[in-house]
Amino acid sequence: MRNALLVALGGALGALARYGLATVALKRFGPTFPYGTLFINVTGCALIGFFLAAVGGRWSGIHAGWSYLVPIGFVGAYTTFSTYEYEMARLFEAGAWTRLAAYFVLSNAVGFAAVVGGIWLGRRA
Repeated sequence: MRNALLVALGGALGALARYGLATVALKRFGPTFPYGTLFINVTGCALIGFFLAAVGGRWSGIHAGWSYLVPIGFVGAYTTFSTYEYEMARLFEAGAWTRLAAYFVLSNAVGFAAVVGGIWLGRRA
C-alpha cells in the first residue's frame, strides 16, 4: 500500500509539473511548435537517466521508496517518453540491435499511426 501511495504522490507532482511547464511554454512561445512538450520530454529523459544510474551506483543505499516516488510516479506522470528513451538506451547497452531497431520503428511508426487514428476517431465521436 505504501508503494502505491508513493507512486500516486509522485504522479500528482509530475502531472502538476508537466501542466505548469507546458502552460508557461505555451504562453511564452505560442502554439506554433510544441516547445513545452519537447522540454518536458528531454528533461524527463535526463531525470530518469540520472536517477536510475545514481540508484544503481552511488545511491544504492537509499530507501526503496524513492524508486516508486521518482521514476515511476513523478517521471511516469511527467513524461512517458523518458521511460521509452531509457529502455532504448538499455537495449543499446546490451547490444540488442534488432530489438532496439524494432522498438524504435514500432514505437514511432505505430505510435504515430495510433495518434492519427485516435484523432480520426475522436473527431467522429
